[in-house]
Amino acid sequence: MISEPALDPLVAIARQFSPRAAIDRLQPFGNGNINDTFLVATAAEREGRFVLQRINTQVFRQPQLVMQNMRTLTDHVRNRLACDPLSPGCRWQVPKVILTEEGQDHWIDEQGQFWRAIGFIEDSKTFDTIQDLDHAQEMGAALGRFHDLVSDLPPDRLVDTLEGFHITPSYLQVYDGVLATRGSLPQSPEANYCLQFVGDRRALATVLENAKAKGKLPLRTMHGDPKVNNVMFDTATRAAISIIDLDTVKPGLVHYDIGDCLRSACNLLGEETEQWESVQFETDLGEAILRGYLAQSGSFLTENDYDYLYDAIRLLAFELGLRFFTDYLAGNVYFKVKHPTHNLARALVQFKLAESIELQAPTLRTLLQDLR
Repeated sequence: MISEPALDPLVAIARQFSPRAAIDRLQPFGNGNINDTFLVATAAEREGRFVLQRINTQVFRQPQLVMQNMRTLTDHVRNRLACDPLSPGCRWQVPKVILTEEGQDHWIDEQGQFWRAIGFIEDSKTFDTIQDLDHAQEMGAALGRFHDLVSDLPPDRLVDTLEGFHITPSYLQVYDGVLATRGSLPQSPEANYCLQFVGDRRALATVLENAKAKGKLPLRTMHGDPKVNNVMFDTATRAAISIIDLDTVKPGLVHYDIGDCLRSACNLLGEETEQWESVQFETDLGEAILRGYLAQSGSFLTENDYDYLYDAIRLLAFELGLRFFTDYLAGNVYFKVKHPTHNLARALVQFKLAESIELQAPTLRTLLQDLR
C-alpha cells in the first residue's frame, strides 16, 4: 500500500486522473495475466476509488484504439439502457472511463508507458471459480445480457485491435511457426502429451471460422475474454451486475465468448491448478450457464448459432491450451509466468478440460438440443 507523501511515481500518475483530490491509498489489485493493475482511493473515500492500469503495449500494440473501442461500447450500452431500462431492481453497471483534466482517456508517462483509469464498481466482487449452480446461472445471464445490449452495435464500429485473437487457425499457424524455429523440442512426459494432443486435433481449429466463411455464423460484437473473474457480482444479492475487462472487445463470433465462458466456469479446479489430471468439465454447471445465457440472448440467436454451440465449447479449451503451450515453447513471451514451466502447466489443464468435454459429447449434445 502506498500513501501520497511517499511521492511514489505511481501516485503522480494516479493524480493525472484525480487532479483535485489527494491520493489516499494505492495498492496492487487483481491477478491479471496481461496488464498491471492498481486500486486507488482518494481522500474522498468510496466516491473516489478507481482502478489504475498500465496497459501492456507488447500485447495491445494500439492502446489508443483499445480505448476508442471501450468508449464506443460503453457509450452504446449506456444509451441503450437509458432508452430501454432493465426491469425494476435489476442492477447493471457499465465500466466508466475516467478522463484526465485535459479530457484524454489515457496518460503516457515519461517512459512512454500507457496508463488509463476506470471507475471502481462498489459493493461488488469477483470469483476465480464458480461457487454453485445459482452463481453459474448468473454467470451465463451476465454474458447473455452483455451480448443482448450490444446486439445492435454494428461490429464495424469497432476496430480489430487484436487481429487473430480468438481466430483458432491463426494460433495453430503461430504454433507451427514456433515448432519450425526451435532447434529441438522439450523432452518430458507433459510436453509429449501436449504435442500429441495438438497433433491429434488439428482439424478442430477451423470449425467456427469455416462456418463464418460459409455465412452460417454472423460477425457480431464480442467481449473476447468473458472468464469467471471478469464478471462482477453484487455483494448483497449475488446477482451479476457487470462484465469488466473490455480490452478485447472487437468484431467476432459470439461463439468464442460462449465457449470461453463455459471453459472458464466449468472447471472447478481453476486454470492454475497443479492437479491437471483431475480436471473435468462439470456439465451441471454448463447447463446452468447456458440456461442463464439463453434466457437473455434468445432473441437474436439463430438456428445455426445453436448448431455450433458444442463445437464452441470444445474448441475454446483446446484454443487456450494451444496458446499456453505455444508460449511455453516460445520462451514465455506473452503470458506472465511465475516459473519456466508455468505455461506448460496451464496448457495441460486446458487440454485435460478439452478431453473431458469430448468424453461427455453425447450428454452435452443432448443438453443443447433440449435447450433449443
